[in-house]
Amino acid sequence: QVQLVESGGGSVQAGGSLRLSCAASGRTSSRYAMGWFRQAPGKEREWVTCITWSGKIYYADSGKGRFTIARDNAKNTVYLQMNSLKPEDTAVYYCAVDLNPYGFSSVGNVDYWGQGTQVTVSS
Repeated sequence: QVQLVESGGGSVQAGGSLRLSCAASGRTSSRYAMGWFRQAPGKEREWVTCITWSGKIYYADSGKGRFTIARDNAKNTVYLQMNSLKPEDTAVYYCAVDLNPYGFSSVGNVDYWGQGTQVTVSS
């Protein structure tokens, strides 16, 4: 089992920045990929970004050039730095772990979810 605890959500004006963190505990001896999804009201959960165990990074088009993912394997923590935020970035952001270390982009690949943290961007 892997437990994920997110922090760092909040409200910001358009153009602002937020940094999300997600700390993993439990089965942390495994090598796994970590990443983020988001879900806006009335919409399906969508993939945002992931980082493999070795540090390879993938982004959805929605966040390219604005979002940066990083991980600290010693702390079992993944971070999401979000800059130049837009109102359409408003959503609940979920941390995710796939026990496959090579990365993921689908809800179906996720083995563990965080509880979610709200990000609200006002215009």
